[in-house]
Amino acid sequence: MSVIPKRQLSLFDSTCIIVGIIIGAGIYQMAPDIAKGAFCWWGVLAIWVVGGLLSLCGALGYAELATAYPKEGGDYVYLSRAYGRWAGFMFGWAQLAVVRPGDIAVMAFAFATYARAIYDPLTAWQIPYSQRIYACAATIVLTIINIAGVRQGKWTQNILTSAKALGLLAIVGVAVVAPQNATTAQPPNPIPLSLALIFVLFTYGGWNEMAYVAAEVKDSRRNIVRALVLGTVSVTVLYLLVNGAFLYTLGYNGLASSEAVARDSISTAFPRIGGRLISALVCISALGAVNGLIFTGARISYAVGAEHPAFRILGRWHARTGTPVWALAVQGVIAVGLIMVLGSFVETILYTAAPVYSFYLATSLAVIVLRHKEPSVERPFRVVGYPVTTIIFSAVCAFLIYSAIVYKPWVAATACGVLLVGLLIYWFAEIIRKRTAGS
Repeated sequence: MSVIPKRQLSLFDSTCIIVGIIIGAGIYQMAPDIAKGAFCWWGVLAIWVVGGLLSLCGALGYAELATAYPKEGGDYVYLSRAYGRWAGFMFGWAQLAVVRPGDIAVMAFAFATYARAIYDPLTAWQIPYSQRIYACAATIVLTIINIAGVRQGKWTQNILTSAKALGLLAIVGVAVVAPQNATTAQPPNPIPLSLALIFVLFTYGGWNEMAYVAAEVKDSRRNIVRALVLGTVSVTVLYLLVNGAFLYTLGYNGLASSEAVARDSISTAFPRIGGRLISALVCISALGAVNGLIFTGARISYAVGAEHPAFRILGRWHARTGTPVWALAVQGVIAVGLIMVLGSFVETILYTAAPVYSFYLATSLAVIVLRHKEPSVERPFRVVGYPVTTIIFSAVCAFLIYSAIVYKPWVAATACGVLLVGLLIYWFAEIIRKRTAGS
């Protein structure tokens, strides 16, 4: 039996979804590389501020669209209205086949890497592919939790997000009392500032997830905007505090040269158990991101299935559990498949980069298109600084698309090939639909 979504998400639930998805494992893995492109201690803090401001520019555009069209599916709804049914379908197809399973796999790999550092009996038993097994297990368990019900999914998210935020604050607290270890590190090899900016924006990725569950948010006219802005600002503050802690404990050279910066910072105060403590924190952070991505991603597939007969099975909202069961299940199966095929964190990021920023760009421009195309639609919130903020974020997206294609053209070509398959499916489905309607 299929029913419509219920408004069950409070402002706290919504903010936890955003914060939980943004703060994955990127802050731990990419902070040193970002520092290499910043050249000095104040440059480190400045580039994190710039990343937060750029993300806020994007979030403001999504806030206008989400409050004007508070429906399940986010970008799918906005792109369909701005450019036509084909654009929404292509977004939904990309999310189902490339982007969302890839994002889930990225964070699942991060969880697996650090979980094995805590306890890895599979390697001791000489069982191959232990990292992939850990990643698959996390994906499967969290998918089952979200299938069980919205309450289970949102409380899992709230707990994991609260734990990771407290963990990050704990790193800051330890840094205040820990002995400094800044004098022995060697100057790092610098990287281009543009590459550091790409890394920064990757770590901020996820602020747009609120749009995908807009139909389930209580008092959506106010809480969608509040959650988007509060979530993005909260993450920016946390990132600045954590990087300040890294700089205070290790110094600029120590931060930029570190291979495991959070572990090194904690180990200055807790040399025996610091590694395990930080591994546990990263595991919690990664699981929070995986759960949030699973929760919101299935809502996109649901929106596609609700309007396109070719994917009708995905557009069913289960009456008993109150969740899009089939959308969650199919998303989980594809994510597990990518984990087994791609096999690494980096390859999965490169596989999704160009499609992700292509749709960010299209959705940001949809703010401008829909203001002209549908001027009579009520907009409870309008982008602050329009159109400058929208244009700035769109230009950044175009730059990141170009960078991803130049860096790994064959990986980008593979993702584009998958998108082309989706376009062919749409054309055939439309031909069948029109013939059926005409008969």
